Amino acid sequence: MDRLRQRADFLAVANGARINSAAFVLQSRHRDDGGPVRVGFTITKKNGTATERNRIRRRLREVVKRLDTVAMRPHSDYVLVGRRTALTRDFATLLDDLRSALHRLDRQPQKSRDASRSQT
Repeated sequence: MDRLRQRADFLAVANGARINSAAFVLQSRHRDDGGPVRVGFTITKKNGTATERNRIRRRLREVVKRLDTVAMRPHSDYVLVGRRTALTRDFATLLDDLRSALHRLDRQPQKSRDASRSQT
């Protein structure tokens, strides 16, 4: 599993499917290449000071590390947009939230995801 680092990759994922959770928003995009799963993290300044944002990022990174990579679709990019709730949410609950978000993402048909993004 690799990390997303380029702004263009983050913007491309932002146009994909989106699942809301209490502690984060999961964005996803399927790629046509044969590359590995890539994950990026975004925490905006409205979530607190730099220390709090870094703590949110570290917690989300650890949740992704502990998750089975099998749960993520191959050849896909994911971005977790952190929310302030991630600071106080129980770690096991965060892990369950991510599993649930990935499961809901897999149940969404591809056509409805693309159609919903083009309407906005």
